[in-house]
Amino acid sequence: MVLPVIKLGTLALRTLSKPIASRLKRQAGLHPKFREFIVSLAQVNHRFTTTLQRRIYGHATDVEIRPLNEESAVQAASDLLGEMFIFLVAGAAVIFEVQRSAKSEAKKEEKRMKEFEGISCLIMQALRERDEALSKEVEQLKRKIMELEKQSKQQGLTGFFNFRFFGQSGTEKSAQAA
Repeated sequence: MVLPVIKLGTLALRTLSKPIASRLKRQAGLHPKFREFIVSLAQVNHRFTTTLQRRIYGHATDVEIRPLNEESAVQAASDLLGEMFIFLVAGAAVIFEVQRSAKSEAKKEEKRMKEFEGISCLIMQALRERDEALSKEVEQLKRKIMELEKQSKQQGLTGFFNFRFFGQSGTEKSAQAA
């Protein structure tokens, strides 16, 4: 629910920035000090773009560049300021969106890590229990082997080879042998 509202908000901000930029353009020519500033800004921009274009097209760059008249400079600077304002608003919206997305991804990654930690703890516990069960089984098998070795030593070599009578008394063995 939050995502569509945020996207609509950034779209509305971009849309609202266009009328603000046009108002900024209109007001730029009315204030004398601001007008002076934007005229100098427009002249610098004009010299820069003209020199750049001359270099790109291979023309001489050491020629004198005629300055713009005041009305053209005010119009060019107003357009430049309006475009810069729109660009800054759009850039801020993009930066905000990227940061919000990064936070969302970080939360998802943290959730995945917690799930992974929970699963790995369960796996480790199961492995420990299996290890304990196997070690008990190994101990039981060792005891049985020791008992078998003890009984085989008591009965001698014949008791060892006659293992199907294992656990029977001597009289039972002789009765079955006959």
